[in-house]
Amino acid sequence: MAEQRSIPKDKGTDHTLKLLQEGYTFILNRSHRFHTNIFETKLLGEEVYCLVGKDAAEIFYDNDKFRRKDAAPPRAQKTLFGEGGVQGLDGGAHLNRKKMFMNLMTKDSLQEVRSLTGKAWKLAALEWNLDEPVSVYDEARKVMTRVASAWTGVPIADEHIEEWAGVLGDMYESPTAIGPKHWKGRRARSKAEARLEDLIEKVREEKIDTSKDRALYHFSWHRDESGELLDKHTVAVELLNLLRPMVAISVYIDFLVLAIHEHPEKVDKLRTSDEDQLQYFIQEVRRYYPFFPFAAARVDQDFTWNGYEFKEGTLTLLDLYGTNHHPELWENPKLFQPERFQTWDGHPFDFIPHGGGEFEMGHRCAGEWLTIEVLKETLDHFVNRMSFEFPEQNRGFSLKKIPSVPKSKIQLTGIGK
Repeated sequence: MAEQRSIPKDKGTDHTLKLLQEGYTFILNRSHRFHTNIFETKLLGEEVYCLVGKDAAEIFYDNDKFRRKDAAPPRAQKTLFGEGGVQGLDGGAHLNRKKMFMNLMTKDSLQEVRSLTGKAWKLAALEWNLDEPVSVYDEARKVMTRVASAWTGVPIADEHIEEWAGVLGDMYESPTAIGPKHWKGRRARSKAEARLEDLIEKVREEKIDTSKDRALYHFSWHRDESGELLDKHTVAVELLNLLRPMVAISVYIDFLVLAIHEHPEKVDKLRTSDEDQLQYFIQEVRRYYPFFPFAAARVDQDFTWNGYEFKEGTLTLLDLYGTNHHPELWENPKLFQPERFQTWDGHPFDFIPHGGGEFEMGHRCAGEWLTIEVLKETLDHFVNRMSFEFPEQNRGFSLKKIPSVPKSKIQLTGIGK
C-alpha cells in the first residue's frame, strides 16, 4: 500500500492574476519550485490540482477518474469551445460524438487536406503585393480558412475569407483576454454560430446542395447515442470545432517559419522533401514552441494516486507546455533539436501538444493528424517551393500571452517562386 502523501500547496489566497502574468510557465515554475509534478493552488476562488509530466498525463486521461463535464471555465465556453461541444462530454455521449470527428480522419481525407493546403499557399502567393512585407501569421489565417472551408464543405466565398479568418481567429485569441478583446471573441462566436445554424437548417431542408463527403453534411445528419438528430446549435458548435482549430494552426505556421530562419543548419535535411525529415522538424516545432497551455478536467470520484488523495469535483489542470519541456522527459528541452524525434518511441503521454492518450476512446484532439499534414505541406512549401528574405524584425515571443505568436508576426520580403 502506497504511503499517504500531502499535495504541496501554493501559498496565498488566489493565484489567478499570477496565472495571467506567467502564462505558459505558471505550472512548470511551481513544479520546479516545489520539486514535484503535482501541487494545489487556487484559481478564481477554487481549489485546483496542477499536474505535469508523463505519469500525471496518463492518470489525467483515465476516464474512470476524471470527467470533462463542467471542467471548462465559462469564459472558454463562450469563446473557444462553445457550449455543448465534444470537449465537455463523457461516457457514451463522448464516444458517439468523438466517432463523428474521427470518421473524417481517413488516410484519403488527410491527404486531401494536405493537397488543399499546397494549393491554398500557391493561390495566396498570387494575391501578395510583393512591394510590401508579407505577414506570415495573417496570411496563414486566410490560407487555413480557405482550406477549412473546402475540406468541411462550409461555403465561404472568396470575398469573405478575410472576414471569416478574423472571426475564427478572435475565438481562439480571446479566452484568457480581459476586457474588449474577450468580448470581441464572444461576439465572433455568436456571429459564427448564427450563420452556421442557418446553413444547417438549409442543409436539412435540402435548400442547398452539399457534398455527402463533407463534414457539413455528416454533422448536420449525425444522430446521438439515443438516435436523435443533434440540435442545430450543437452542430454549429461542432463545425466550429473543426473550423476554429484549423485556423489556429496559423500559430504553428508562424513559429514554423521562425524556426526555418533561426535554425538553418536543421533546414538542409529538408531540401529533398523527405517525409521523415519533414515530420521530425514539425514535431519539434510542436514540442518547442507554445501552443495550448494546459487541459482541464474534474475529479469524477475520490481516488488515490502515488499516495496523493484526489477529491471528487476538484478542478485539475494538466500542463501540456510543461510536459513537452519537462527535463525528466526531454534531454536539453530548451534546445531546438528535430533529430530527437528520430528515436522517439511514440509514447502517448510524454509528447502532448494536442493532449495525451489515444484518439477513439479518449480526449486527445481529433485534429492532431490533420495538423501534422498541414504543417508538413507548409514546411515543404516554404523550404522547397519558394524563396524569401527575412528582414530585421522583433522575433521574440512572450510566454505570458496565450496564445503566443512572434511579436512581429513574422514578416517576409523578397518573395520568389
